Amino acid sequence: MSKKLTVKQISLNLALDEVKRLEMYCNQTGRAKTDVIRDLIRKLPDDQEN
Repeated sequence: MSKKLTVKQISLNLALDEVKRLEMYCNQTGRAKTDVIRDLIRKLPDDQEN
């Protein structure tokens, strides 16, 4: 039995220097921007105490 992945598309506004930094990292690592951003989000803590 396979799980169906639910996907939601979002738009992201970045400053020019942030875009350049992301693109440079992606070029150096050969990774897609989407994959890099997704991995960074997954590293966020699950529990937020405010």
